Amino acid sequence: MDVGPILVVDDEEDLLELIGLTLRREGFTTIEAPTGTQALELAAAQRPALVILDVMLPDLSGFEVCRRLRADESTRDVPIIMLSAKGEEIDRVVGFEVGADDYVVKSSFSVRELVLRVRAVLRRRGATASEDAVTTSREVIGIMSVDREAHQLFIHGEEVPLTVTEFRLLTLLADREGRVQTRGRLLQDVWDMPPDLNTRTVDTHIKRLREKLGDAAVHIETVRGVGYRFSSKPSGS
Repeated sequence: MDVGPILVVDDEEDLLELIGLTLRREGFTTIEAPTGTQALELAAAQRPALVILDVMLPDLSGFEVCRRLRADESTRDVPIIMLSAKGEEIDRVVGFEVGADDYVVKSSFSVRELVLRVRAVLRRRGATASEDAVTTSREVIGIMSVDREAHQLFIHGEEVPLTVTEFRLLTLLADREGRVQTRGRLLQDVWDMPPDLNTRTVDTHIKRLREKLGDAAVHIETVRGVGYRFSSKPSGS
């Protein structure tokens, strides 16, 4: 199952070795970094298939590393699982706001669960294929076409790479075309977070998604004071 290296970032040497050893036993290849600076250098040089990123690092915080990975064209679409001793809801919110695809709390951490989360994120990202995968045709949505099994989006025939969360957000909106989705509803259904949280997670991801969609961004409409709505035939198009 050679899907490219998994970058593990943690300043706890024992945990770094444990995660790396477990992933290699499961058939993955790994690269490891004890600091945020080294993580960014490795990510730029080797473009990992996925990053497991500790929040508390000795130089840069994991949140800052995540921001920089998302801001860099070469790593903006690499899936990121944040690993943290901080289990407070606000910490999870910040993790998702800066672009993490998943968030694991160390107090309830088990390597078996982490491997399952890695596989789930890679499967959603299209980096691994299930054994019973079948060939699927692209689904046309407005000027876009989507291959859900392969986790691919095409606009004007060109593939537009999306993160796991961005792809989930786009397809969920498209599946509910014409129906306004409140920020609270999207927090529940995309991020599995309480709907009454005061957070810019949804708005931040919508902004990033629109930037990537280019001409197709018109399909995602803002309903002021309420939320967002998808339209395959937006007004003015």
